[in-house]
Amino acid sequence: MFTAVWERFANAFLTDNCDGLIRIVLGLENTMIIALGALVIGIIIGIFLAVARVIPKTNCVVKILSAAATAYVTFFRGTPIVVQLLLMYYGIFATSGISALVIAVAVFGMNSGAYVSEIIRSGIQSVDYGQTEAGLSLGLSYSTTMGEIVLPQAIKNILPALGNELIALIKDTSVAGFITVFDVTRATRVVITKTYDALVPYLFLALVYLVIVMIATKLVSILERRLRESDTH
Repeated sequence: MFTAVWERFANAFLTDNCDGLIRIVLGLENTMIIALGALVIGIIIGIFLAVARVIPKTNCVVKILSAAATAYVTFFRGTPIVVQLLLMYYGIFATSGISALVIAVAVFGMNSGAYVSEIIRSGIQSVDYGQTEAGLSLGLSYSTTMGEIVLPQAIKNILPALGNELIALIKDTSVAGFITVFDVTRATRVVITKTYDALVPYLFLALVYLVIVMIATKLVSILERRLRESDTH
């Protein structure tokens, strides 16, 4: 049985100067570009959305920003990522000439921002409000208090959730092929069209995703441990 599986694997990925394996590597590179790029964008967007939703509603401008942030989160959490990709690529940016990879990074980033904002908002709310009051009483502005006192503590609290968001992004990138992005899933489908053998390539694809997720989980665990150690010194 092992010999038969190996023969099918070799036929799919190691023939023609390892053409199939090279395709997987190239697709994997795009997958990681999308996931990591989207996480960075998501964190940046998420911070602004979270702050806009927790800041005291003292004037009309703040109320408008809070309402806009709520609408943003509702839209991106309430619609499928595939629909968002199709809308951006075939609708809004159809004639822009922007590459599918760039659009994928942007869309996944905007989508992630909605989820990250909820994570950060819960992290901010987990920090004792007395610390915010203490910062304001010392004459610090709200933005300074939030940026230098509250957010650093919140980030430590939400790191595991951010790690889960990265893992979710890695897996969600499997739909990027809907807008012609050559990710690892699309690369696998190309291999299958050449060999007409779906079982082994898809098993290998599942293994690739599993290994990536395990590595990401380990890295997040190491970072968490180091942050805990820094708290004790």
